[in-house]
Amino acid sequence: MGNAKRLFEGQLLHLGCLLVLLFAVDAASVMPGVDSGAWLGVSTRTWLWLVVGDAVLHQLYVWVCWRTELHFRLLCRLFGDRAFSIFAAGFTLLGILRPFLLVAVAIANAGTLAIPSPIAYLVAAILAVPVIYLGYSVQRYFGFRRAFGIDHFETAYAIAPMVQQGIFRYTSNGMYIYGFLLLWIPVFVWQSAAALVAAVFSHLYIWVHYLATERPDMRRIYNS
Repeated sequence: MGNAKRLFEGQLLHLGCLLVLLFAVDAASVMPGVDSGAWLGVSTRTWLWLVVGDAVLHQLYVWVCWRTELHFRLLCRLFGDRAFSIFAAGFTLLGILRPFLLVAVAIANAGTLAIPSPIAYLVAAILAVPVIYLGYSVQRYFGFRRAFGIDHFETAYAIAPMVQQGIFRYTSNGMYIYGFLLLWIPVFVWQSAAALVAAVFSHLYIWVHYLATERPDMRRIYNS
């Protein structure tokens, strides 16, 4: 398979799954409760679509940067030693925006889930435990550079051993299984139906990224 074809490997799956998810969000966004409320003069529905838009932009950004670097060394040719730092800055900005936008959805749509507050807060606290442990494990054992995909930029990482410490002792997909639980916390803190829609979309869509983009890349980088 030529490099040009490898650039788009898995992206028909990505596109098909994304269209299904967008249709589902659009249908859910007009349901009673989900479409109510506003914050800072912006409607809940608008905040919800901002979350979706940020997620789509983030994952397209990662796909384009990872694949053009992996197969064409494009970013290193353009930016030299600064290539990964420039990529990581964009990755961080788009990544940080998502939880903030989801909190905005939750605030705008607060009180639309019929969950007793003590139970909701307890669930939020329980969800926070693996998220915090994941952050500790990444910082201590995995490294944020590797979490951002430096193995697409530096071939030395192709021979790096698998991390099996901290949360990675229990799963090799800690980022997707536990990291995205962060986005479920606002659902319960503010008891928001619209935030629930945003969290479900975000968690399903990151798995689309894994199957369509990251998994094929890992097979090539690590010959697995």
